[in-house]
Amino acid sequence: MIRLTRLSHVPLVLNSDLIEHIDVTPDTVITLTTGQILRVRETADEVIQRILDFRRRIYGPDAHLDELCERRENLESIDHPDQPENRD
Repeated sequence: MIRLTRLSHVPLVLNSDLIEHIDVTPDTVITLTTGQILRVRETADEVIQRILDFRRRIYGPDAHLDELCERRENLESIDHPDQPENRD
């Protein structure tokens, strides 16, 4: 479970296992496996870091978290809507 903040400043606690994907628009938009969509104040990097911190607390500091680290790297490479696309 991770603590996040809705755009309206209302705190929430989210079961991070339900996250299907995170979109980076001007807002951070989290889509859950249930189809529910959450918009939060935290950046995608902050959400991922909270998930990593939570899982390390649960599984220990030596937990194998390569998959989440890979997801974080993939998010960093997402084209943002306000940036021009690089098409060759």
